[in-house]
Amino acid sequence: MASNPTDPAGRGKYADRLDPELWDYIDKVNSWYPPQIVAAPIAEQRAVYDKMCVAFHQGHPEGVTTSDGVVATAAHAIPVRRYRMANGIAAAVVVYCHGGGFVLGDLDSHDDICAEICAGTGFEVVSADYRLAPEHLHPASFDDAFAVFEWVAATCTLPIVLCGESAGGNLAAAVAQGTRHHPRHAIGQVLIYPGLGGDENGRSYVEHAEAPLLTLADIDFYRRVRSAPGQSADDPTFSPLKDRDFSGLPPTIIVTAECDPLSSDGEAYRERIVAAGGQAWWREEKRLVHSFLRARPTVPRAAEAFGRIVADIDALGRGEWPD
Repeated sequence: MASNPTDPAGRGKYADRLDPELWDYIDKVNSWYPPQIVAAPIAEQRAVYDKMCVAFHQGHPEGVTTSDGVVATAAHAIPVRRYRMANGIAAAVVVYCHGGGFVLGDLDSHDDICAEICAGTGFEVVSADYRLAPEHLHPASFDDAFAVFEWVAATCTLPIVLCGESAGGNLAAAVAQGTRHHPRHAIGQVLIYPGLGGDENGRSYVEHAEAPLLTLADIDFYRRVRSAPGQSADDPTFSPLKDRDFSGLPPTIIVTAECDPLSSDGEAYRERIVAAGGQAWWREEKRLVHSFLRARPTVPRAAEAFGRIVADIDALGRGEWPD
């Protein structure tokens, strides 16, 4: 994460493009997780990031209950956290993959977001604590997300909605593509500012290469840090936009931030699915930046965007979608 300094004189073209409340959020993130920390050891990056997540945590809405468990695989156990409403019958289950550049994050880092999705939809939510790079290179994170999907499909009869944020959006899309012919394939997916391996000469990559909180250099770092030796850029489990077949995917909603180099990925993914005969919608939230979900308590634009995302998840889980 990280880029522009907090000094207003260094905000460049974004100085007046972003609302004051959003600049307050950006400054707060940079005070916790400063741009230069990307040069620090991974363990230090995680410790600082975890403290930041605690500082931003909003608690759980009333009625949300949680239980932690593991999904056992032949090689290791994958921690998961399940969210349910204490009084209510869920109509669907959301499999959620958190963000963090494949390097940061865990069950706690996006805990309040998952709890609010549960409360806002009434659905169960299963959050996956997939393995992180650089200790575990690709395809470890994908394999774990895939395993959690299969576990949910095998142990729960509810319709499944895939959802992921940033790096988690990449994983959700890859799992959707890998399970499209599964007997219990997802009935929808919602991808939130996902990195899908798009053309870095594309519109947003060029226009927002130095955007607040995520730069083109950051994207390159996160791509390299998760890559095994000889990693193919054309591997669709690594870069879902590199797939050659976009047919058979569930109804898909992609939500991006206007001032984010990754926004073009959402547009391109929508176009590929529609061209293959599927249903997909892309919404670019204006005057917002990468990671805006964490800004929802203090930034009205972010709160409104998150409300629309929760409504999207709710609609897909009920078998509905935009006109």
